[in-house]
Amino acid sequence: MDKIAVLIPCYNEGQTIKKVVDDFKRELPDATIYVYDNNSTDNTISQAQQTCAIIRHESRQGKGNVIRTMFREIDAHCYLMIDGDDTYPAEHARELVSQIIDNKADMAIGDRLSSTYFTENKSFFNNLGNILVRKVINKVYKSDIKDVMTGYRAFGYKFVKTFPILSKGFEIETEMTIHALDKNLLIKNVLVKYRNRPSGSQSKISTFKDGYKVLKTIFNLYRNYKPLNFFMWTALFSMLIAIGFLIPVLIEYFQTGLVPKMPSFLTSVFFFLCSIQSFFEGLNLDTMIRNNRRDFEIKYNEWNYREKINE
Repeated sequence: MDKIAVLIPCYNEGQTIKKVVDDFKRELPDATIYVYDNNSTDNTISQAQQTCAIIRHESRQGKGNVIRTMFREIDAHCYLMIDGDDTYPAEHARELVSQIIDNKADMAIGDRLSSTYFTENKSFFNNLGNILVRKVINKVYKSDIKDVMTGYRAFGYKFVKTFPILSKGFEIETEMTIHALDKNLLIKNVLVKYRNRPSGSQSKISTFKDGYKVLKTIFNLYRNYKPLNFFMWTALFSMLIAIGFLIPVLIEYFQTGLVPKMPSFLTSVFFFLCSIQSFFEGLNLDTMIRNNRRDFEIKYNEWNYREKINE
C-alpha cells in the first residue's frame, strides 16, 4: 500500500503533464504518482513516460470513469487528486495531504474561489456556475464549502473505498462533495492558488453541456439523499393544484347543490391522491436513507478498527 498516491487523470495534456508530475514529485518525494490516460490523441503518454509516474489507461471516456478506476485499483493511506493541466500549484500539496495524514479530515478541498480563481479565469459563465453551485449546495446542506467543483482534493483510504461513484464526467467533484456532506464526514477547506492554463492548452469542460450535467447531478443527488424534503415539495405542489381545481367545484356545490364540473372534481381528486402518495413515498425513502446512513456509519467504524489493528 502506498503512503501517498497522487492521482492525475489526463486527456490531451501533453503540453503540461511532464511539468505537473515533476512539480508534485518535488513537493511530495515520498509519493507514488499515477497518470491515467483517458484516450489522449496528443503526446500525453510520451511526455508522461519521461517522468517517474506510473502510467495506466482508462478506455471509458470521462473524468468520473477515470476516478472510479483509480479508486478501485490503487490502495494508499492518502490520495491526492489533481488535474494534469498545471492550473493548481504543487506548493499546496503538502498542506492538503497533512489534513488526511494527521486525521484532521476525511476530505480536504483545495479552495480556488477564495484566492485567485476569478482573476485568472475570465469565463463569465464558468465563474457564475461555480458561484451558483456553491450557493445551492451550501443552502441545501447548511454547510460552508468554499469550492464545490475544485479538482484539487485529498482523501483518506476509508473515503475512497466507501464512496460510490455514479458520475461519468466532470460532475464527479460535485458528487464527492454532496456524498461527504450527506454522510457527515469531516471536510476541510484549504486555500490554494489557481492559475489559468498556459497558452495553447485547451479546457475539456463545455460550459453549458457540463454545467447542465452538474445541475442535473445536484437535482438527482438531492432527490436521492433528501427524499423527504424533495417529495414534501412535490406533495405540497400537488395539493395546491388539487385545491385550485376543487374550490370552484365547492363554490358551485354550496350554491346549487350540484357538481356539474365533474372533470374539475376528478382532476382535483387525482392531484390529491398524488399528494398523499408523494408524502408517504418520501417517508418510506427517508427511512431507507436513514438505514443506509446507519449502515455506512457501521462500515466506517469497521474501517477505523481495522486501521488501529494494523498500526
